[in-house]
Amino acid sequence: MRKSLAALGFLGVSALTLTVTVTDCIAQDRVRWKLASAFGSQLPHLGPSALRFSKDVERMSGGKFEVKFFEPGALVPALECFDAVSKGSIESCWTTPGYHTGKYPALAFFTTVPFGPGFGEFLAWKWFGGGNKLREEIYAKHDLVAFDNFCIGPETSGWFRNEIKSLDEMKGLKMRFFGLGAKVMQKLGVSTQLLAAADIFPALERGVIDATEFSMPTMDVKLGFHQIAKFNYFPGWHQQTSCSEILINKKAWDALPDQYKAIIEVAANAQVAYTYAETEAMQFDVMAEMREKHKVQVKRWPDEALAAYEKAWLEVIKEESANDPLFKKVADHYLDFRKKYAIWGESQVLKPTYQK
Repeated sequence: MRKSLAALGFLGVSALTLTVTVTDCIAQDRVRWKLASAFGSQLPHLGPSALRFSKDVERMSGGKFEVKFFEPGALVPALECFDAVSKGSIESCWTTPGYHTGKYPALAFFTTVPFGPGFGEFLAWKWFGGGNKLREEIYAKHDLVAFDNFCIGPETSGWFRNEIKSLDEMKGLKMRFFGLGAKVMQKLGVSTQLLAAADIFPALERGVIDATEFSMPTMDVKLGFHQIAKFNYFPGWHQQTSCSEILINKKAWDALPDQYKAIIEVAANAQVAYTYAETEAMQFDVMAEMREKHKVQVKRWPDEALAAYEKAWLEVIKEESANDPLFKKVADHYLDFRKKYAIWGESQVLKPTYQK
């Protein structure tokens, strides 16, 4: 009996030790991150993409890796993720390089470029053409790591209170505008400022700005621009394709096991394609609603206006490159890739004579 009790005691201790060991291992593998977002969870496409990402991370890790979403302003202001993540105040942020251009104007290239490429060509440059490697060089100076987290299709190019019959009527307008396109608008006499999504409608309502662009019909209508500005212009020459990023503190990234790093990369990549397809699928019904229910006049810029925008963009490239070596480095790299890509891309364009 003594031998039996001893054996049972040994098994009990062994079982307890095993339980403690397994529990310790699970506890050690459990990671909790904060994910500040520049986009609200209720903003179509952009906010929900972060929620899907967080859920995918949790599912793939079996619940042991949590990346908790926080609304804009809950942890840091929507446009100020760069410093917070760099300093390690938060581990990560769902944002866009275009919100960091106050530090490096060249970062705008990694979000969107006026008269730029479509989805395939843009990612070809970023992922395989060396574009994102240039972004890595910039972020490495600030202990930052980034991965593309979603892309969206072409946007509208602006909401105006009155019909724009000539680009001369743009002079003196105060307008919310994003990225490199803002520099184009400035050359045409527009006073631009960058505002986060939630700040645009109040500024438009109070007359702080006269006009605005933000994104696509699904988002713009959600934000209520149509209530004040009844003229919506296309095409979105300034943002034909736009890609954003999850920005990560490098020390937090380096501390992750390889499995969790892989989960982050896979979950972010999944949103790149998913969100792009979603945005392309949901605009036409909203545009019909804009016209029929909200009495919005959907306008297309005449060819001469688009030519003027493109001319101004080429001047921006030249001027900014002359003043900023980093801007020139990124711009030259981007333009060189587009020139090479054209050998392939232009060979695939269907001529009007073949279209029915």
